Amino acid sequence: METEDVTVREQLFHNRVRETIICVLLFVCLYILSHFILTHFKKNAEFVADDIEDATVNKIALWLCTFTLSVAVCAVLLLPISILSNEVLLTFPHSYYMQWLNGSLIRGLWNLVFLFSNLSLVFLMPFAYFFTESEGFAGSKKGIMARVYETAVMLLLLSLLVLGIVWVASALLHHNTARESLYDLWEYYLPYLYSGISLFGVLLLLLCTPFGLSRMFSITGSLLVKPRLLENLEETMNCTVFEEASLSRKLKSNTSCWISANTESINAEFLSVQSKRIALELRKRASPWQRNLGYPVAMLLLLALTAVSALMVCFHVLELLFDESAMPRGMEDPHLGLASFSMFGSLGAAVQVVIILYLMVSSVVGFYCSPLFTGLLPRAQDTTLTQIIGNCVSLLILSSALPVFSRTLGITRFDLLGDFGRYNWLGSFHIVFLYNMLFAGLTSACLINTVTWALQRELIRAFGLHRLPLTVAISFLIYNWQLKPFTF
Repeated sequence: METEDVTVREQLFHNRVRETIICVLLFVCLYILSHFILTHFKKNAEFVADDIEDATVNKIALWLCTFTLSVAVCAVLLLPISILSNEVLLTFPHSYYMQWLNGSLIRGLWNLVFLFSNLSLVFLMPFAYFFTESEGFAGSKKGIMARVYETAVMLLLLSLLVLGIVWVASALLHHNTARESLYDLWEYYLPYLYSGISLFGVLLLLLCTPFGLSRMFSITGSLLVKPRLLENLEETMNCTVFEEASLSRKLKSNTSCWISANTESINAEFLSVQSKRIALELRKRASPWQRNLGYPVAMLLLLALTAVSALMVCFHVLELLFDESAMPRGMEDPHLGLASFSMFGSLGAAVQVVIILYLMVSSVVGFYCSPLFTGLLPRAQDTTLTQIIGNCVSLLILSSALPVFSRTLGITRFDLLGDFGRYNWLGSFHIVFLYNMLFAGLTSACLINTVTWALQRELIRAFGLHRLPLTVAISFLIYNWQLKPFTF
């Protein structure tokens, strides 16, 4: 009996060590990837300053940002890893090489992501911001430790302020519970704070994702070579070259003789024509497959992904009305390898993973394209440390809310693990139903608006109406689209 107990303890110990090693290796890989990403965008002048103290402080803050970004990437991968792990165990149920892939590992990964995401939002990122802005208390000895003391005091005051706001909010909503649990910080107030942060992230995804889905078409179109209907590429290229040469001669004559008032306008026009010529050269060098097939295939793929996402949400709305199991909820044991989380099997699970990643990319695109957050858009080798901190916080809020967002919309039936499923508002049918309706309505409206305007724009460009005055173009459109079908 004692020998069996020792064997069980050894097995539990080896399982825990194996899970720890796998989580550490995954996090190290994500940390290295995040380091390369931030190194590409950071402003190098802030890290090679003449003041060694400022450079050291900035490096410490960058390490914290790298940690936060790696946690954000891991949060994005939570649902894809969980869904694919279940399908792998279904495909190879008795494989010796897949024994490490189990429910305990997935549950531990979810708990670690939840812990580190809240640690980064509540402590690490505020510490990094206050640390870069601090200079030490007046009259104290200058140095890094003086900045650490000032940052610690600022964090303490901020924590007291946030906890006070949370206590007031909980007292207004749950009066008796707040009064009885005034000193129970861990059981009531921290989960309440986490629930509020997750609700903010899910609402941010609700606003950014439909807008990002519509912007994905224009951004993808700008990266690919568009086919032009009824356009002679050689003729357009020759006209652009002649126009550029004419503007170049005019600009040189104005510069050599005297500085005229039209020099700046001519220079701006010259740069515009030059960029147009470069774009035409790229289109000319592109193969016929790229020029005529790449753009339509990409647009159809985006349209299919967006349509499938909207249909899945609409189907989930009907499920909410007739099936209680469609409500998002938490679970302790994932029970991997028993049944697929999609009615279409492995193919449906792969589609779920693609849709989840596509929605995440669309939400990031919508976030940076929105007028409120355009200033946070990172630029290569020209992003300040304050902007990097803001970007890391924003991406972590979006990514940590992605599992709740995907389960609430019914993109997957994989229930939320650990503390992700303990949010207070997840059990409200009215909130979940209204959220699904708003997402379906906003996505459909953005999709219809994008497709109709893109079609009108391409037709106008195909007929050459963009070169005509507005009144002439409108008259031409009225004649061709309204009068012409009635003439025989």
